[in-house]
Amino acid sequence: MACSNEMEEMEEMEKEESTATYDISPILDKFEGNGLSYEIAGDFVIFTTQDLPNHTSPYWPAGNALYSEYTGSNPSYRKNPNTIAAQNIVLTIPLYPSEATVKEATPLGAIGISRNGVVFYNQYAGPDLPLTTEINSFDQWLGHPQGTGQYHYHIEPVYLTNEFGKDAFLGLLADGLPVYGPVEGDHIITNDDLDAFHGHFSETTDFPEGIYHYHITSEDPYLNGSGYFGSPGNITR
Repeated sequence: MACSNEMEEMEEMEKEESTATYDISPILDKFEGNGLSYEIAGDFVIFTTQDLPNHTSPYWPAGNALYSEYTGSNPSYRKNPNTIAAQNIVLTIPLYPSEATVKEATPLGAIGISRNGVVFYNQYAGPDLPLTTEINSFDQWLGHPQGTGQYHYHIEPVYLTNEFGKDAFLGLLADGLPVYGPVEGDHIITNDDLDAFHGHFSETTDFPEGIYHYHITSEDPYLNGSGYFGSPGNITR
């Protein structure tokens, strides 16, 4: 009987989680960066970003104050030919996200925004191409620019986890659900801890009543798995 009651409680909890609507307004004041702003418009938060990292990189033009030679630890590092350039990216993201009835795959290009205004990309270097080779072009903070100068993170943004902690809030995906670092409590998160979308439901410092959220991990798919857990808003570049 006890086992039956436990199963019923778990089923009820899963049902509540699947129908939950969250309010992400408590974390909006954590967003701060060069050329980054946001406004609330009805049920959406609209971010406008120039996508300029607030840290050093060998991808800055040589005359920029943030230009730095590569200081990372990857012996296979090879700088790509691109240079960081200001962008005009607008992300219209749900302020009250919830689980989508039909899940959507993430596209190539920007899929969300980090708290310093740099955009997140998914786990692919191109259509169904893993990051195996491209990862060697990531700078000391594990980001790099693509051909038009759009700087982005595919994997852990170590500048942010060094600054705010391995368990910190790192940003939002386009569905409005938060991204956290690779630690939760005293536990290092692995892919086995997460669902097919690379997330799970639990309490966080910012959401003590619990929220579905994504985690950065050290292995593919790093940030997002099979797609958005919620319904994504719109991203224009």
